[in-house]
Amino acid sequence: MKKVVLPIFPVLVSIVFFACSQHNLGTYVLTSPSPVLDHIQQRGELVVGTAAGMPPLNMTTKDGKIIGLDADLSRYLADAMEVKLRLEPMAFKDLLPSLEAGKVDMVISGMTMTAYRNRRVAFVGPYLISGKGLLTRKATLAAITDPDAIDLAEVRLTALAGSTSADFVRTVTPRAQFAPAQGYDEAVKMVIDGRVDAMVADQPICLISVARYPDQGLLAVIAPLTYEPIGIALPANDALFMNLVGNFLTGLQDSGTLELLKDQWFQKGDWWDQMK
Repeated sequence: MKKVVLPIFPVLVSIVFFACSQHNLGTYVLTSPSPVLDHIQQRGELVVGTAAGMPPLNMTTKDGKIIGLDADLSRYLADAMEVKLRLEPMAFKDLLPSLEAGKVDMVISGMTMTAYRNRRVAFVGPYLISGKGLLTRKATLAAITDPDAIDLAEVRLTALAGSTSADFVRTVTPRAQFAPAQGYDEAVKMVIDGRVDAMVADQPICLISVARYPDQGLLAVIAPLTYEPIGIALPANDALFMNLVGNFLTGLQDSGTLELLKDQWFQKGDWWDQMK
């Protein structure tokens, strides 16, 4: 994959980052206003939590490399901060607990910004607008526009454990049978094998799954069933860090680089042969 070049904005963010990290102002020595930024700078490494299995946002290649839109965003930010990047893969349900425990500096992993999550951590974004979709092999389910059509006792659904998709199944379709999955590869296989009737997931993941498995008879709901703003989760105790990441994301959007990255991962399939 040819990497999109972002020539100017990271330099500007680096300048902001340097200025924000200085504590000696003339004869005054200030207490650090940004403990997370200080820790990242001292370590020389930005640690980003990711599920590493949510194509095309984040996924693991056959040789163990994590790629995708989220990985690119993480890499650009680390470059702008002039530190190394470490992507820390884990189950989606463990991402926020790891952020709260200080095991990762941020989470970039297709995470919907919800009021419940925002009471626990800070969010910057959205960098992507998505919505809930269905992946199925049944034409009747692929044609639905109302979630009530799958709120039936005989319908079997799967979704990623700990995700808003799982919350959607439990609250919007409580009568349906629910079998949570630990990863999207597992969930898609459950649909292909006929163990469930459909997977509930963000619409881009459903559409990409159809393209990845063209011979499996998979179908995706065209109209999204919900509104899902996807953002970057940050520690709740560092306003300066949140400001830096927010300015960085605004620069990506205003420069058009974010749209180029989305086109690379959502419209082109040259990364499919790298997958397991």
